[in-house]
Amino acid sequence: MTAALRIGEPINVGVALGDRAYDIAIGRGLLNSLGARIAALRPGSRCAIVTDETVAGHHLKAAEASLAKSGISHSHVIVLAGESSKSYAVFETVCEQLIESRIERSDLLVALGGGVIGDLAGFAASTIRRGLDFVQVPTTLLAQVDSSVGGKTGINSRHGKNLVGAFHQPVLVIADTALLDTLPLRVMRAGYAEVAKYGLIGDSDFFSWLEANWQDIFSGGPSREYAVMRSCQMKADIVARDERETGDRALLNLGHTFGHALEAAAGFSDRLLHGEAVAIGMALAFAFSARRGLLPTEEARRVTRHLVAAGLPTRIADIPGSMPGPDLLMELIAQDKKVKRGKLTFILARGIGQSFISPDVEPGDVRNFLAENLI
Repeated sequence: MTAALRIGEPINVGVALGDRAYDIAIGRGLLNSLGARIAALRPGSRCAIVTDETVAGHHLKAAEASLAKSGISHSHVIVLAGESSKSYAVFETVCEQLIESRIERSDLLVALGGGVIGDLAGFAASTIRRGLDFVQVPTTLLAQVDSSVGGKTGINSRHGKNLVGAFHQPVLVIADTALLDTLPLRVMRAGYAEVAKYGLIGDSDFFSWLEANWQDIFSGGPSREYAVMRSCQMKADIVARDERETGDRALLNLGHTFGHALEAAAGFSDRLLHGEAVAIGMALAFAFSARRGLLPTEEARRVTRHLVAAGLPTRIADIPGSMPGPDLLMELIAQDKKVKRGKLTFILARGIGQSFISPDVEPGDVRNFLAENLI
């Protein structure tokens, strides 16, 4: 199934959005091609790289060397690593530094980092000079399979996650899977939650394949490229059908309604990484679905077993430190972007690979479920 992926040629996945279509290039060592790809895509443009301190230490020199090799003038902005950088204050700092660098509308931003950097830099690109093109160079598994694709950008509000932002598609995504070799195991595991999500949403065969091959993904074998490719294919297909989440793109939020509330309750801190929150949220979504009689309890347990095997948390009690009670968690869930006229919308499941959008879920049912699952 993955033998062909041992060849050094990159894999390309297209995102079909008409005149805003773009490619996702997937493979090992692709960061070295950054300059050549940008020069071909936007001849004569300058670049500004937005990255964080951790990623800069690993990959900024290589990115800048690739740009310099292609004769591309460039600058960079470095912010603190972590979710705290998705804030109004850091957004302002990034915008002001980019404007000070005299970046023009014909130039490009390069988001070099994980999901935080992609969201932050993408949002800056959507607003500076009323809109700049940008390139995503995701450096985490989570960003390569999810947040770098689809055009969602934004920052957090004190009321919740990603509540301020815009849809702004990149012009190119370069997913260099070799960059994942530098990730801490915890961050790799967090990204894997989003990979598993694709199987749980709509591809039970992919989920079964993950159960057999997840360790090869972690170790950097050929399964890694296949997992990134399959995840990107699924997301690209959904985004092409529903770019602005008016329909089935909401399926990509499996686990996120619970997960975002847990992230907010944990203070958007290292207590709970986004992928960890999604893992807990997916386990809760399948358990909630089983409680509602939508699927067998054993199916929900299978999901939990796999996430645990991959080293991910699956219970609220797995989050370090104290967590609020069900009433405050319900207040946080009420801030979710999928709430419509006060009604809760959840992504539930009739089985592995059979997720669906469930509007008008009764808040009382969710509160009771949370109260039972706080331990």
